[in-house]
Amino acid sequence: MEIKSNNYLNFTDKAAQKIKDLIKIQKNNNLKLRIYINGGGCSGFQYQFIFDEKINKDDIIISKSGVALIVDPISLQYLYGGKIDYLENLEGSKFIVSNPNAKNTCGCGSSFSI
Repeated sequence: MEIKSNNYLNFTDKAAQKIKDLIKIQKNNNLKLRIYINGGGCSGFQYQFIFDEKINKDDIIISKSGVALIVDPISLQYLYGGKIDYLENLEGSKFIVSNPNAKNTCGCGSSFSI
């Protein structure tokens, strides 16, 4: 299911631009950024990001500014209402998740608990 504007999960213009830049570097316009939840991390669950060409039949595709974010339904239940941004600072650069469902997060922001 493809979604243009939603309350499920959003990503910022800055994140969309970084996705676009990374796809250009890879020279593969079929790539989409997939976010999924994995068990582990210091708080119980971890956010994982990979570039993927494959779209599963139950995946949700969120489009913005000519790029797409893919999320599976199980991961979406943990991310519902969240936002993905891209941060660059002195510590480095990374995609970050603002997750209203997270009860606790670790110091680095890459893991959380429900």
